[in-house]
Amino acid sequence: MRKGKIIARAADAEEYFTALYGENTPEQKARYDRLIGRFYKEYGKYGYMASSGGRVEVIGNHTDHNGGKAVGCAISLDTVAMFLPAEDGKIVVKSEGYPDVVVDISSHENAQKGTSDALVAGILEGFEKRGYKTGGFVALTTSNVSGGAGVSSSAAFEILICEILNFLYNDGKMSEKEKVFISQYAENVRFGKPCGLLDQSAIAFGGITLLDFAEEGNVEATPVRCDLSAYTLVLIETGGDHKHLTGEYAAITEEMAKVSAFFGKKRLIEVDEGEFYDRLPELKQAVNGRAIGRAVHFYEENKRVKKLAVSLEKGDFAGFLSAVNESGVSSQTLLQNIFPSGDTDQPISLALAAGKRYLNGGANRVHGGGFAGTTLNVLKNADVPEFLDKMSKIFGKDHVIPLKVRTVGTIVL
Repeated sequence: MRKGKIIARAADAEEYFTALYGENTPEQKARYDRLIGRFYKEYGKYGYMASSGGRVEVIGNHTDHNGGKAVGCAISLDTVAMFLPAEDGKIVVKSEGYPDVVVDISSHENAQKGTSDALVAGILEGFEKRGYKTGGFVALTTSNVSGGAGVSSSAAFEILICEILNFLYNDGKMSEKEKVFISQYAENVRFGKPCGLLDQSAIAFGGITLLDFAEEGNVEATPVRCDLSAYTLVLIETGGDHKHLTGEYAAITEEMAKVSAFFGKKRLIEVDEGEFYDRLPELKQAVNGRAIGRAVHFYEENKRVKKLAVSLEKGDFAGFLSAVNESGVSSQTLLQNIFPSGDTDQPISLALAAGKRYLNGGANRVHGGGFAGTTLNVLKNADVPEFLDKMSKIFGKDHVIPLKVRTVGTIVL
């Protein structure tokens, strides 16, 4: 049964704003009013409204692909859509700044790989394979989930499409986990980009979530009950270029896989940590030292994930911040994903070092894949203005992004 309502004014969605954005500001209302106006101008009527947030990885750097744990967090950046069902058998999504997505449900297998059309086609295919209904709709979207900030704009879009189809044609019966699996399928198979389950999981479940990837191809999500309203997350987009880093990212998974293979296993989660250390003399003859260091990072990071989650639930913010800082040091010294080999620019190193000067007892670490991209900084609210001022002078105002925790997942308002 549809739970949303046709929305004609931003005020109609206002009750949700604090859960979505951690605040209730004129800027958010203006975003909604602009979208509502665009939709009415395009279609002569109003529609339902949906929101799908971005995400950050609070801790758990490069653990998911080896069956480890991570803590993900839905954030206050989001993609907002106004939509209505359509009877012509087509899905049409018009997004500001992007080509229109047009997918014919009867021939979605023709969608070109590597396009947003392919993502929608993959979601349709995933729905059909799982026995869910599909149908046409029109949607207009607006988004502040930047494609370059490492906050998973593609995953936000995928889960949004799943939720619209779930709402319009399946009485809201689809579970968050099924949306996650279908979105991963669309990205892996139809779009052609390898990805794990972390991004989609953090977005679909919302809030702060402990994610366990021990069972291959699955994720177990446990909400972390806490109140982070006194803290702000700040992403620094350092301007590093990912274009030539495929080999650096691949080397992390390849080297961890070589360690696992030494023990006759596929993933490090299957290798007993005690046996790993007991057989180090043999292991160092079979793999390089960097691979061993990356495996050590995996084991220690998994413990830090649990430490962070427990600290948050107990209201132990000192323990929480300590775990974030320890994760950052481990990523830099053991995982070694702060800068590519031979790189002398090293923007992430600069962002971490400069940021620490103004954290005032907060914490920071590399965010996501590393090598280029973003850092995650956690500060008390009172310390944010100075931090933003100082870091914006180095990296530019638009590249220093304050965030709040989004307490709900992808939702039809």
